Amino acid sequence: MKLYDIAHSRAGDKGNTLTLSLIPYQEQDYALLCEKITEEKVKQHLGEIVKGKVTRYELPNISSLLFVCEDALNTGVTTSWNMDAHGKTLSYALLEMEI
Repeated sequence: MKLYDIAHSRAGDKGNTLTLSLIPYQEQDYALLCEKITEEKVKQHLGEIVKGKVTRYELPNISSLLFVCEDALNTGVTTSWNMDAHGKTLSYALLEMEI
């Protein structure tokens, strides 16, 4: 199954740092996300896009995960030559992950 079958995601940015939220459609799937979606798996899945560290934050009060991906936006929003300098499409890339 792919993540998009059980969750949705939002992306944000601050300089060269990308944030990706992961929110299950059903609250009971939060535990599965916590178990299966690790920092290492996110970094591996996004490949060369994320050159720095990935940090995962668990937000159990709202049944969500937040991944902070450093050095992920090709120098930052205002200086990047990337077509998607803000990294918004990377939320969809995350949802393509197999679990």
